[in-house]
This record gives sequence, structure tokens and C-alpha cells, in this order.
Amino acid sequence: MGESELLVVGPALAVAVVVAVAAAAGVSALGRLGHGLAVLRAGGRAVLQLGAVSFLIAAVVSSGPLTLGFVAVMLTVASLTAGRRITTTRWRPLWAFLPVCLPVVPVVVALLLTGLTPVSGLAVIPLTGILTGGALTATVLAGRRATEELRTRRGEVEAALSLGLSPRDAALEIGRPAAASALLPALDQTRTVGLVTLPGAFVGMLLGGATPFEAGAVQVFVLAGLLLVESLAIVLTVELVARGALPVPERE
Repeated sequence: MGESELLVVGPALAVAVVVAVAAAAGVSALGRLGHGLAVLRAGGRAVLQLGAVSFLIAAVVSSGPLTLGFVAVMLTVASLTAGRRITTTRWRPLWAFLPVCLPVVPVVVALLLTGLTPVSGLAVIPLTGILTGGALTATVLAGRRATEELRTRRGEVEAALSLGLSPRDAALEIGRPAAASALLPALDQTRTVGLVTLPGAFVGMLLGGATPFEAGAVQVFVLAGLLLVESLAIVLTVELVARGALPVPERE
């Protein structure tokens, strides 16, 4: 049995995970949310993926090329996931590489070049993962909300076209306000940090032996980085939707 400062790792924890996932699936089913099986699949995948990733990270963190390869896999999976959530039109989901990768890669490279982030797998992989997760969430929310708005308000788009607006400008006029709400989760997390939630980077550093001040400073930067990455991801996603690169589906 392994010991940690947060949870005791052992059979009881495994049972608790199974019970929590099963209960979440049951609530979803009873509440007719339509995600009962999806909850079970997500829970199962999380166990398998995190188990595999734990062993994989231990093997790659000491190698620069392997660390870069791992980061590339993270970005690729996030991009494909985001693209498929927005559109299923053949090849079009690949455009999601832009809003996921373009905001994340320059930020991580800048941190490495300035020395703010150590050139080590143990630093690069978690930081890139946090920023990529934010870009993924922002891209999916912005893309789905923009396409949904354009689909339901098609008449207003056509009216804007009749007034002389270009297809891109008409789509931006309708889709941008809805897509902008994709930034609200990041804004709320930043506004309430320390008062409502203690985010993972902060808790992780405390458990790793850092002082509260050091943990707080790192967490503030992480939140600021997420605001930057997600803002860029939303802008790029709306632009791709407006230009038809991520087309509006006829129906879900």
C-alpha cells in the first residue's frame, strides 16, 4: 500500500473509484441526462490511460526527445478530440490543430527560452498538459457554441448577408458572442482561486514540499497562462468557424 499526503493508495481507493464512477453513471441515467454509458466509458478509460501514462512518464522524463514526443502526442490527441467535438465533416476536424497548438506551443517555448521553466520532462510535461487541457476545453466550447448559434439563427445570418456583409463577417457577428462564453470557466476559476477552490498545481506543489508562497506564485502564473491560451484558442476557433474551415453541422 502506498502512502501520500492526500489519499491512501491501495485497494480501498480502487473500490472508491469504482463506486464513484458507478454512482455518477447511475445519477446520469436516473436523471435522464443521456450520459450513463459515457460516464462508465470515461471512468474506465481514465483508469487505463492514467495507469499507462504513469509508467510512460517515468520512462520518458529523463530523455529530451522522448519528452518532446510525449508532448506531441498530447497535442495531437487534444486537437483531434476538439475537432471531432465540433464537426464530423471529413478532414475538417484537423483544423482544430490550430486553436489547440498555436496558443500552447509558443507559451511553453517562451518559458523554456527565458528560463522560467526548467528544461526537464518533469516540468515540461505537466505544464504543457495543463495548458493543452485548457486549450482543448476552450476550443470545444467555443466551436460548439458558435456552430450551434449559427445553426439556430440561420435567418439572421442570411439577413446580415443581404445587408452586404461578407459570409465571414456575418458569421462572426452571430457566432462570436456565444463563443466568447467559453472563457467563463477560466475566468471563474481565476476569480475564485483561494476562496472557493485550491487548484491542482497549488496543491501538488504543497504536497511536494514547496512553501505556500512558492505554490501560490506558480499557481497564479498557471492561471494567467490559461487565460492567455484559452483566449487565443477561442479567437482562432471562431475565425475557423466563420471561414467555414470548421463547418456548421446540419444537426447534432
